[in-house]
Amino acid sequence: MTLNTSIPQSVITAQAAHTAVQAAVAKAAELGIRINVAVTDGSGLLAAFLRMPGAFLHSIDIAIDKAYTAASFGFPTSQWDKILASDPALARGMPHRPRIVVFGGGLPIKQGGALIGAIGVSGGSAEQDEICALAGLKSIGL
Repeated sequence: MTLNTSIPQSVITAQAAHTAVQAAVAKAAELGIRINVAVTDGSGLLAAFLRMPGAFLHSIDIAIDKAYTAASFGFPTSQWDKILASDPALARGMPHRPRIVVFGGGLPIKQGGALIGAIGVSGGSAEQDEICALAGLKSIGL
């Protein structure tokens, strides 16, 4: 008996990752905010990053971690508020886990239902960050 030892996976291309971060930055400029934006592959490893001049330095890691969180769980980071509200034990523990971000600005990147990456934006409000992340997704047709 032969076991299948691999699972085919799709991953965001370098070109798509760079297009997405550029589109997010363009949207931030339109909104009058300065952001950091990261795109990861489906496993949460960094694929592309842009920092606007003057964007908050601490937001570099937050943007990367928003993408990592969205890739890790496969849903937007903005959904954590509702999830944590319904589970007190999870609410006490999850926000203290390293690299987990529980506020908006991180979105999974899915193509045909498959997780191929994630985008994370930090520098504006959670709502502004998510608008910029959505612009990144739109720019690559997702």
